[in-house]
Amino acid sequence: MDEKKELTRGEELRRALSYNKKNGYDRMNPQELEPMEAYCTGYKQFLDAGKTERECVERAVALAKDAGFRPYERGMALKPGDKVYRVNRGKAVMLAVMGQENLDKGANIGAAHIDSPRLDLKQSPLYEADELSFLKTHYYGGLRKYQWVTIPLELHGVVALKNGDVVRVSVGNGEGDPKFTIDDLLPHLGVEQSKKALSEAIPAESLNILVGSRPLADDEGSDRVKIAILELLNRKYGIVEEDFISAELSAVPAFNACDIGFDRSLIGAYGHDDRVCGYACLAALFQLDTPRRTAVCMLADKEEIGSEGVTGMKSAAFDTFMADLCAGQGVSLRSCYEASFCLSADVTAAYDPNFAEVYEKRNSALVNYGMGLCKYTGARGKSGASDASAELVAYVRKVLDEADVVWQMAELGKVDAGGGGTVAMFMAERNIDTLDAGVPVLSMHAPFETVSKLDCYMTFKGMKAIYEA
Repeated sequence: MDEKKELTRGEELRRALSYNKKNGYDRMNPQELEPMEAYCTGYKQFLDAGKTERECVERAVALAKDAGFRPYERGMALKPGDKVYRVNRGKAVMLAVMGQENLDKGANIGAAHIDSPRLDLKQSPLYEADELSFLKTHYYGGLRKYQWVTIPLELHGVVALKNGDVVRVSVGNGEGDPKFTIDDLLPHLGVEQSKKALSEAIPAESLNILVGSRPLADDEGSDRVKIAILELLNRKYGIVEEDFISAELSAVPAFNACDIGFDRSLIGAYGHDDRVCGYACLAALFQLDTPRRTAVCMLADKEEIGSEGVTGMKSAAFDTFMADLCAGQGVSLRSCYEASFCLSADVTAAYDPNFAEVYEKRNSALVNYGMGLCKYTGARGKSGASDASAELVAYVRKVLDEADVVWQMAELGKVDAGGGGTVAMFMAERNIDTLDAGVPVLSMHAPFETVSKLDCYMTFKGMKAIYEA
């Protein structure tokens, strides 16, 4: 038998001291492959059921009730292991599993957002031009406009009537439903358009959704197609044109989540940013019995436009929920916050070799290398970042390693290439130690994004480890 080759001093030092990334499939226990697939199946179902933040909240609440959660009412007596939730205006939801320790010892918080880039209808959207009927839109979030033309679209949202009724609208995702689309210029006539920059080729005011072409019969008016569409809407939803003024209707891609690749190792869908992390926070919370510290999941709205408004992370709604929990234990909110930890769970950019020029590969997240930890996000000189401390990063490293979570460090491309933010800085402003982490995404903010199943599963596993720490 051959004797083992003796390592040179240099090889020994390299093995002992160097940091080398390894593909997650080379590190992962093969017995986790089946649970990974089961988790990703649940995630795909969550995506298909939640194309808007309202629908995500509805789905999250339904899953929470199945997991034993109940609505929280102010003043409710809670004991360790109790599971409660509170919905904020139908667009955000906060959930908690009460821990063994009082809230003066802090909470472990997972914060994600459930809004995604989309096309919102304007308040006076319906018009007719040359016997075609369209809906005018105002894009929401940082999307690339040219990606939204000539793809199938669905329409989701609500119409609030003056009598107090709220009518739910969902067209395009049901069996036999029609789809919608936005026209683009044919290449035969697109010479001048092709000379324009990508950001200018499709002006925002041309993102008009085609919704019909059949004119009203036995009518001589100049808007016969529009009137025919209004008649259909009135018949199905009981609305008139003025009701668009108090409506929230959004056009989203008509794509269901699906496996990508011959090996089915990836998931393609609309809305990975940031429902992939929102679902991880939620699913991990459902796995808890009675954690040491209270575990809190915050699924917020409006992150894509700066976390503004009453349902965004800047809102006092989160503080009110936490203050109510603290009041039940006679704990001050400030004492709770200063002892708490938050994982700001948001996606990061996955290194794409097709666009290598905008990435710094050494510090980029790689597909299948696990959950991406971001010490700071922001743009250029760390503008808009919370920039976690070295001690905090070391703490998270330890927690994840002890739970056998595959993870990696990540930055959002080259320093001067751009950047982006998360809810982290708004949690940090509350005096909560916060670190960014999430799933690496290919084609982020596109109508159809791609993520790795391994990275999805490891983010869920990492979130569970944080809750249990």
